[in-house]
Amino acid sequence: MMKIKETPALSEKKPIRPLASFIFMTRWLQLPLYLGLILAQCVYVFHFWVELSDLIGAAMGNQSALQHILDAVAIDGAIKPTKLNESTIMLVVLGLIDVVMISNLLIMVIVGGYETFVSRMNLESHPDQPEWLSHVNASVLKVKLATAIIGISSIHLLKTFINANAYDAKTLLAQTGIHVVFLFSALAIAYSDRIMTGTQNQSRPPH
Repeated sequence: MMKIKETPALSEKKPIRPLASFIFMTRWLQLPLYLGLILAQCVYVFHFWVELSDLIGAAMGNQSALQHILDAVAIDGAIKPTKLNESTIMLVVLGLIDVVMISNLLIMVIVGGYETFVSRMNLESHPDQPEWLSHVNASVLKVKLATAIIGISSIHLLKTFINANAYDAKTLLAQTGIHVVFLFSALAIAYSDRIMTGTQNQSRPPH
């Protein structure tokens, strides 16, 4: 039987120097940050259920819940609604959607950031592994975060347009301009990632 000769790259592994090992271990300093974001996620879940319970209570005739809902959607300079109408319900639901989208953003930062910068989760065999997590890296994470921020900005802009009478033209233009800046920033990030990916593929030697 022929014995396969081991190449130096496979047979010899250089030990990691103590300083390099220490610097690499400092990535675990990010762990408390992700744990803090999990606590922030818990606060958003609590806030979501408080707003949802108030909305259901207001729909069923609870006056205290109705007052809380009306105070929550009231805007300075606008006529405060006195009952639960379609616009009020829409504003509350948009607020709930806003909470959900921010929670999705937190999940992407927590899971994707931990996987990319701290340690592998080894979720390849897990049935609930997110599809994007299998090829996540810093560039992919930035693009997904930018897309999520655009969605959140869209919700806030829609809430402003629903109460457009309560804002002046300068405020409406400013919020629209900020949303457009977010949009072009996301496109620039995605385009830069595409260029970098194409450059890396061209630099790889053919098989």
